[in-house]
Amino acid sequence: MSVATIKVLCVDDSALIRDLLSEIINSQPDMEVVAVAPDPLVARDLIKRHNPDVLTLDVEMPRMDGIDFLERLMRLRPMPVLMVSSLTQAGSEVTLRALELGALDFVAKPALGIRNGMLEYAEQIAEKIRVAARSRPRRAAARDAPPPTRLTAPLVSSEKLIIIGASTGGTEAIRRVLEPLPANSPAIMIAQHMPGGFTRSFAERLDRLCQISVKEAEDGERVLPGHAYIAPGDAHLKLSRSGANYVARLDQGAPVNRHRPSVDVLFHSAAEQAGRNAVGVLLTGMGKDGAAGLVEMRTAGAPTIAQDEASCVVFGMPREAIALGGASEVVTLEEIAPRLLALVASSGRAQRV
Repeated sequence: MSVATIKVLCVDDSALIRDLLSEIINSQPDMEVVAVAPDPLVARDLIKRHNPDVLTLDVEMPRMDGIDFLERLMRLRPMPVLMVSSLTQAGSEVTLRALELGALDFVAKPALGIRNGMLEYAEQIAEKIRVAARSRPRRAAARDAPPPTRLTAPLVSSEKLIIIGASTGGTEAIRRVLEPLPANSPAIMIAQHMPGGFTRSFAERLDRLCQISVKEAEDGERVLPGHAYIAPGDAHLKLSRSGANYVARLDQGAPVNRHRPSVDVLFHSAAEQAGRNAVGVLLTGMGKDGAAGLVEMRTAGAPTIAQDEASCVVFGMPREAIALGGASEVVTLEEIAPRLLALVASSGRAQRV
């Protein structure tokens, strides 16, 4: 039985980008561009006419910018949207806003050599469209939605750590895990699949929203309670020790599972250096990165959590971990933050007995 072709609508004010995306997408056997639009107002009519499976959307366009259009679209007709964003500080901040509004993922538009750069991304763009077509689009949250309930945590040893991995859909999932956590939470280390140039903006955004301090990890810095450290977009993040202290290490080694940062690399180091003092969490994402590492953490005595299918944007990485026996618990996204604090507290009591 033949697989249905993925219908894609490309929205971009640049004729070059529209042509390049069409070339890339139409060269794939399982997808096609059904229409292109130079701005959101034209796109609105084309969506009604073609009912596309996936929308690629530029950020800066005439008549209506991509963010305003996305906000209306996800409120009225949620669908999988892949943002096409420039690799700049301003571009990364706007892209994060788009992900917050419900965009699934983004393609980084090269600053120079656009044609060659976009064609180099061809495989990545095609894979992101396939993932988008299988994803669960989210409605944009209401502007007047109440803030998350702030949790409280018992005093726990500075030896305790929370280790998180995520990919597609992970930027918002991570926010929803971190935002309720209190300022005295255990130290947190995070590997989110994201290109260099975007992770600093991601960390700064989370730092503004959360009670804990959130920053992009630096090589050799101490890993402290009340702080979350995000792997830079071009480096593996590892947990290490210097005497009695935990420290972060950055590694420019080869990609693992096609990713740098890799969740497996972070999880492996946590299993080795922290053992049962860590809690592992694997959130939404496509592929298998982190599945083997979560098994290692569980084998080392760490409690481990996988996000459940219903709350995942893409139930790839958590499903692989569950299948391998790496998850001691499968939990909805909303339940993860309070469960983390409970696990850290209970493991601390168990070790004091």
